[in-house]
Amino acid sequence: MAIMSIVLLLTGCQEKEEEQPEASAGPKLVSSVPADGTADVVGEALTVTFTFDQNVKCPLDQRDRIAVDGGAVVENINAYNEKVTISISGLEENTGKEYTLVLPEGTVLGFKANQRPASEIRLSFTMKHVGPYVPSVLDPVKSLTNPNATASARNLYNFLLEQSGRKILSGVQSSSSGTNDMVDLVYEKTGKHPALAGYDFIFLHFSPTPGNWSWKQDYTDITDRKEHWDNNGVVSYTWHWNVPNSKQDWDNGVNDYNFDGYDFYTDRTTFDINEALKEGTWQNDFIMKDIEEVAGYLKQLQDAGIPVLWRPLHEAAGNYDLYGPNGAWFWWGRGGAEPCKALWKLLYDRLVNVYGLNNLIWVWTVDVTKGCEDQYLDWYPGDEYVDIVGVDIYEDNTGVKERQHQALIDLTKGTKLVTVSECGNIPDPEKSFEAGHKWSWFMVWSSTDASGNPSLYSDGWQLNTEAYWSEVMSSPYVLTREAMPDLK
Repeated sequence: MAIMSIVLLLTGCQEKEEEQPEASAGPKLVSSVPADGTADVVGEALTVTFTFDQNVKCPLDQRDRIAVDGGAVVENINAYNEKVTISISGLEENTGKEYTLVLPEGTVLGFKANQRPASEIRLSFTMKHVGPYVPSVLDPVKSLTNPNATASARNLYNFLLEQSGRKILSGVQSSSSGTNDMVDLVYEKTGKHPALAGYDFIFLHFSPTPGNWSWKQDYTDITDRKEHWDNNGVVSYTWHWNVPNSKQDWDNGVNDYNFDGYDFYTDRTTFDINEALKEGTWQNDFIMKDIEEVAGYLKQLQDAGIPVLWRPLHEAAGNYDLYGPNGAWFWWGRGGAEPCKALWKLLYDRLVNVYGLNNLIWVWTVDVTKGCEDQYLDWYPGDEYVDIVGVDIYEDNTGVKERQHQALIDLTKGTKLVTVSECGNIPDPEKSFEAGHKWSWFMVWSSTDASGNPSLYSDGWQLNTEAYWSEVMSSPYVLTREAMPDLK
């Protein structure tokens, strides 16, 4: 009996010594992204990241317990080191709806022995509330950005204000000759001249000896511009700004129209807009000299009393990966929105404040690409640098351009006139006005026939037949040069 008692006593002591120690505390939540109570969550999907004070794991047999309410779905859970990420889908965006994600106790564990699981975690968040879309209404400002604008520039702008919603000015871009050949061709085929004639500084660096200009342009000769203005026409200028690949290309110059060493397309030049904006670089020296030269030609027009619808850096807002790895269509957009806007402001400052050009009405042009409307504002230089906003439209139809028209109005909340600054096929004027559109003008880009002669239509815009041109130029909604007032 004594021996048995000793055995029992020893056994009891042994059992007491093997009792497990009290469980240690479980992992503690340090932070979450988004934080609990976050409002204005956007998108149909969300990834939530929880960070703990130690490495953690989520047992597979516990993952189904993690849930989110409101009809959303937990798609994936991943634990790595001290983080747990949870992917959620099926959120109702723009509704202001509130959701709660719940991780019950036991779904997150630590790696230490005899450790309690993490406590229950509840995270609530609210979707951003966006009310019903209310389109902006066109109500443009009544004055130009330049307070020193010439009388003729003010007269032209006031006339455009008066015609907005009533009539649209007809327009056409001149051919590479820089003459009124396209204006005259429209008159030949329809019996009426376009109200607006477009010209281009594209050949600024292609200038052989004067007296042998052939088809190249002598920008000191404003005969055609003056002829159009003297007959109550409107003058527009754009600038396909050719730039060199290197300082050597600039030093060597270009004497033939072959674009060797110079170009404006992004994929054909390495010219760096960011370097061009830095004082002391050869790129900056180059653009400053170009701006000075263009200012001299524009000054000739100002001295002749001719206002200009001035449209530089066009289609800049095109950095939407549409044109290959370089993004933007032209070099001035390749660096993204900020340097492009800086270049616009520099150009505005130099031409207006340094060179005293007060005959310019500044037209900013966007390439209205479907699905990219929310990016246009990023590229817009600002109301104080822009008088009119335009869109370049090349579509295989003459239908109403509802999306483009409203996108431009929304861009400035209706404070700027809107225009079809370039087009192939002309949007039907009657249908456009029936839709309530208030385009200030349209300008058809120049085209040539198979022999290289000016033509009213080409492969790109075959709907601009002579019959359609005649219909457009006879429309009661369209202004031709013959119907224009004297704005001098």
